[in-house]
Amino acid sequence: MSTVTISKTQYEALKQRAEAYERIVSATSDELFSPPPTRDAKKVISDMRKTKRYSEAFLKSLEKGLSRTNYFSK
Repeated sequence: MSTVTISKTQYEALKQRAEAYERIVSATSDELFSPPPTRDAKKVISDMRKTKRYSEAFLKSLEKGLSRTNYFSK
């Protein structure tokens, strides 16, 4: 077995990154692969438009992409 020596500050930084990674993995593991709550693409686009956070170009592109999937209803 090989031994690697690092400084305490490097160790602490690596430890913090590992803990942050574990928090992200545990928070997203259940929801990452779960299906969306609705199969209505028009409702998804409508709800996103209501937030006023997305550009019209993005929403048009998303609508085009969702229309190509089998999951969302037409």
